Order: sequence, then C-alpha cells, then structure tokens
Amino acid sequence: VLDSRYGMFVWPCAVVLAQYLWARRRSLPGKRVLEIGAGVSLPGVVAAKCGAEVTLSDSEELPQCLRNCRRSCLVNDLPHVPVIGLTWGRVSPELLSLAPVDIILGSDVFFDPKDFEDILTTVYFLLEKNPHAQFWTTYQVRSADWSIEALLCKWKLKNTHIPLQSFSADKEHLASSSLPGRHTIEMMIISLARSDGT
Repeated sequence: VLDSRYGMFVWPCAVVLAQYLWARRRSLPGKRVLEIGAGVSLPGVVAAKCGAEVTLSDSEELPQCLRNCRRSCLVNDLPHVPVIGLTWGRVSPELLSLAPVDIILGSDVFFDPKDFEDILTTVYFLLEKNPHAQFWTTYQVRSADWSIEALLCKWKLKNTHIPLQSFSADKEHLASSSLPGRHTIEMMIISLARSDGT
C-alpha cells in the first residue's frame, strides 16, 4: 500500500543530503539535477537555490506528494521548477522524455526493501541514458538484513561510501529527528560500473 505520508516529513536523510549539496554549492550552478521520491523536496530546493537546473519527481500515484513538491517550490520562490510524476520501476512517457541529467538525488528512498529493485531499475535507466551522471543518496540503516549490494551487482552499478564527517554532517543536531526509529544515516554515490567491474 502506497503511503503518501512518507512524503510529508523532512526526514533526517533529506537534511544530510541537503548539507552535502550545500558543501558542494560552488559546483552546482548549471548542473542538471533530478530528485526522485522528492516528498517535501529539501535537497532539490537547496540545489535549485544553489543555481542547479532542478526537476523534482515523486510517484505519479501519490498526487498529494506532487502537490507538496509544488508547494515547497512556491514557498521557496522557485515557481518554475518542474514537478513530474515518476513511479520507480515503471517506464512512462515522463521518464522517457526527461532531459539529460548530471546528478540524481534521492534521500531515504531505500526505505522499504520491496522498492529497492524498482528504484535501482529507474536509476540504472537514467544512468545508461546519462553515463556521466551520478546518483547521490542518503539512507537510514534500519536493518542489518537490508542490503542493496546484490542489486548493485545485478544492475552493474558501483557505489562509493561518503563519510558524513567529510561534509560536516556527522553532527547530532543535523541528522536528529523526533520521528520514531533509529537514525543512523549513511551516504553513497552510485554510478555505472565500468566494463572491468569498477
């Protein structure tokens, strides 16, 4: 059951990813950025405020989340940022007609293991279309049993772990939350693996 409430909160992962974008703000002007599973769109809004050409997306099946993305843009004086419906794992006219991207953002999209392959299928499609692009993602470690390593191998993707302290995101006040659950946050950058597997 899709739960649109997931997209109604600023989750700690969004704050950490926004911090990463802020730390790299000088490299963002002119970059083409797509945020998937945007929800309240904090990372995408920060990227747009830093000069990136941003498109926000959330599931086409969650119109409330899409409305929330649009509201976030309006509140932040970004009325021209496009908001589109993209459902992970589904080939749609919106996915096929996307303009080229340099960076794909996803904060806490690896929330429910049943979605992991659909997410990586969509990311793989976008990276194949844009081989130079990277997927910047933050996620909460919710279970030691949940892993995307096998799926990364299957889809010929590689990941690079980004230590939170490398962009001053290891401060408790930054990633803390009043929401329930553990809040151990990790960040990685996913890209296409080269033919030699690296």
